[in-house]
Amino acid sequence: MSRHLMYKKHIEKRRIKVGVLATLYILVAVVFTSHQFLNSFGQTGSQVYEEHYVGRKLLQVANGSSSANETEKCTEPSVKEFPSDLFTQQQRRYGAVILHILMAIYMFAALAFVCDDYFISALDKICQRLDLSEDVAGATFMAAGSSAPEFFTSIIGVFITKGDVGVGTIVGSAVFNILVIIALCATFAGQVVHLTWWPLIRDSSVYILSIALLILVMHDGSVTWWESLIMVCMYIGYIILMKCNPRIVDKINSRKKRAQPDVSFTNNGDKSSCLVDNEEVEFSPDDERGQRMNDLLPAGSRRRLTWKELGMMIMMTDKFSPTTRFRAACLVVILRGEHKSATPEEKEKILRKNEANDNYQTVNNGDIEGRGGDDEREESIEGTPFLYPQGSIVRIIFWILSLPLVIILYFTIPDCRKPKWEAWYILTFILSIFWICIFSYVMVWMVSLIGFTFGIPDVIMGLVFLAAGTSIPDAISSLLVAKEGLGDMAVSNSIGSNVFDILIGLAVPWFIRTAMVNPGSTVHLNSRGMVFSVALLFASVLFTVLVIHLNKWKLDKKLGIIFFLVYLVFITFSSLIEFNVFGFVNYPVCAFHG
Repeated sequence: MSRHLMYKKHIEKRRIKVGVLATLYILVAVVFTSHQFLNSFGQTGSQVYEEHYVGRKLLQVANGSSSANETEKCTEPSVKEFPSDLFTQQQRRYGAVILHILMAIYMFAALAFVCDDYFISALDKICQRLDLSEDVAGATFMAAGSSAPEFFTSIIGVFITKGDVGVGTIVGSAVFNILVIIALCATFAGQVVHLTWWPLIRDSSVYILSIALLILVMHDGSVTWWESLIMVCMYIGYIILMKCNPRIVDKINSRKKRAQPDVSFTNNGDKSSCLVDNEEVEFSPDDERGQRMNDLLPAGSRRRLTWKELGMMIMMTDKFSPTTRFRAACLVVILRGEHKSATPEEKEKILRKNEANDNYQTVNNGDIEGRGGDDEREESIEGTPFLYPQGSIVRIIFWILSLPLVIILYFTIPDCRKPKWEAWYILTFILSIFWICIFSYVMVWMVSLIGFTFGIPDVIMGLVFLAAGTSIPDAISSLLVAKEGLGDMAVSNSIGSNVFDILIGLAVPWFIRTAMVNPGSTVHLNSRGMVFSVALLFASVLFTVLVIHLNKWKLDKKLGIIFFLVYLVFITFSSLIEFNVFGFVNYPVCAFHG
C-alpha cells in the first residue's frame, strides 16, 4: 500500500479536528461582536449590574445596614479560584487576551485528541470485558466518552469555580447539538436526509422529560442531594429503556408492518449469503488468504466487504443505541473514503490489510472460524505521530501545532488499540481521565479570564464559547456522516448524548458535593436567568421534533436554515437575559483586580 494511502485513515480523523480551529476563531469574533453590540445600547450589562447594585447599597445604608452586608450582594468572579494570571486586566484588554483565546482553542483540540484517540478506546475495552450489550454500552460508557469534556467542565464548575460555567456549558452544548448539528446535516449533506421516527421520538421524549425535571430542580436557585439523585435514577431508567429497545422495535415493526432493515443468512453448501437491507452479500470459498465477502449486490461498484463493514451496517439499524449507530456510521465513512480514493491495485491491498487488522472471519460452508490479525498492525504507520503529512499547507501547519500535544499523549498514555497494550486498558482509562482533567481545568481557566476581560458573565461564556468548543468535533463528524447519506445516525446521536449531559453531567457532580463532600449542603446557582435558558432549551426541543414531523421526517436545506435561525434566537435571548436587559437576574461581579 502506498505511503499516502496508509496515512489516509489517520488523516481522516485529524481532518475532523482541523475544523475546530477555524470555527472557534469565528466563534470568538461572534462573542466579541455581540458584546460590542450590547455596548451600543448605551447601557452595558455591567452598567446594569452597577446601577442595580448601587440602588440596593443606598437602600441598605439608609436602613443602617453594615458594609459587610453590602458586599454580599455581588457575585464572586470565578477567576479568583484559579492561579494568578501573568497579565493584568489592563494588559489583557490591550491585546494580551489573544494569548488566552489561543490557549483555550488549543485546549479544545487537546480534549478532542485525548477523547477520540485514547479515552473512547479504553471505554470500548471496558465494555467488552464487562460483556455489555451494544445498547447499554452506548447509553453508558460510550455516552460518557463523547460527553467527557462537558462532564469534566461541570465538575470544575461545581467544585472549583463554584459558579454557573458548568451548567451554562451543558445547556449551551445541548442547544448546539439539537439545533446546529441538525442544521449542518440538513444544509450541507448534499441530499435530503431521511430520519427514522422511532429513535428520534424515543430519545426526544426522554430528553424532554429530562429538561422538565431540570427546570423543577433549578427553579428555586439551589439543588439538594435528593433532587440530583432523582436525576441519576431517571438516567438509570433510560438505560433500562435502551436495554429493552430491540424488543420494543420488534413490536412496533410487527404492528406497523413497516419495512425494517433486516439481516438473514442462508447456506446452500457451496455458498453462503447474507441479506442486509434487501441487498445480498455472498460468501464463497477463497484462496489461502481466507474467506472474504464478495460483492454487495446490486451495487454499482464491484467492491468486496469485510466482516467489519458488514458488522457496521448491521449496527446502523435502529435496534441499537444512538451512540452505537453513530460510531458505526463514522467507521463506514472512513472505510468508504479509503475505497473511493484508491486505485484498483490499492483496493486489493486495502482488503488484504483489513484481513490482517480486523480479526477477519473465515466462512466455509456455513462454519465460521476466527482469524486474528498479525502483529503488523501494531507497527501501523497510523499509530505514530512522527510521520510528516502530505497535502495542503493547512494540514501541515496543523500537524506542526499539534505535534507537541500528540507526542505528550503518545508517550504518557498506552494505546490499548494496539495488541501489546490491550491488557493495559485500565491504565489507559486512568491516564486519559488525568489529561482530560488537566485540559478541562486550563480550558475553563482561560475562558473565565476571557469573559472577565470582556465583562461577559461566566454563564454566557459557557452557553456560547465552551458549549460550541466542546461540541464542534462532534458537529464536524456528524456532517461527514450526513454527506455519506447516514444523517439519521448523526441526528439520533446528537439527541441521545444530551440525555447523558443533563442527567449525569449535571446531576453527578451535584450529588457528590451535596451528599458526599459536604452532606446536607446545597449547590447554589448564581444566575436566575439560567432557568429561562433551560426553558428556551425545552421549547427548542419541542420545536425541533414538531418541525421534523411536519416535514415528514426528513431534513432539507430549508429546515437547516430554520434551525440556524432558531439557534441565533436562543443565543441572543439568553445573552440579553443574562445582561439584565429584560429585568434583573444577576448580581454584579465583585471588584477584583486580577
